[in-house]
Amino acid sequence: MAKTATKSSAAAKIVKSSKIDLASNTKTKVVGLLNERLADGIDLALITKQAHWNLKGPGFIGVHLMLDGFRDELDVHVDTVAERIAQLGGIALGTAQTTEDATSLKAYPTDIISVQDHLGALIERYADAGNKVREAIDACDEAGDANSADILTAYSRMLDKSLWFLQSNLG
Repeated sequence: MAKTATKSSAAAKIVKSSKIDLASNTKTKVVGLLNERLADGIDLALITKQAHWNLKGPGFIGVHLMLDGFRDELDVHVDTVAERIAQLGGIALGTAQTTEDATSLKAYPTDIISVQDHLGALIERYADAGNKVREAIDACDEAGDANSADILTAYSRMLDKSLWFLQSNLG
């Protein structure tokens, strides 16, 4: 239990001053929200590569190539989220250890190989990540940080489009 309390406070801690004209409590809240979505984004990027490397069966090449594009897009959005955390005076928590501790996504099965099984597992996680990003958009907006909400809105659009592509490949 102590680990969770420490993790939560570390994820939202403001460590340096920022001249961005937002209240200190707004920055702290938003940094916490963004670090939560950062952990999910890093995890989703790794999950996407796990599927990319290991899927087999009908539709392989199309899905394999599609997942490479998803990973590239995820990396762009994850980087933007992490940079926003730093802009607000926080620390972006992006190590394997902090991601493992903080991700809210369900663990990805490493014993599946069929394209259809990977699509199902990816759909579940992309949908979950997208829903949580939409919640964070609202929370950032309510906190008074329209710029962070805008960053998350772009990320949400990418997740929704990726989810649509994944669902469109189901047999």
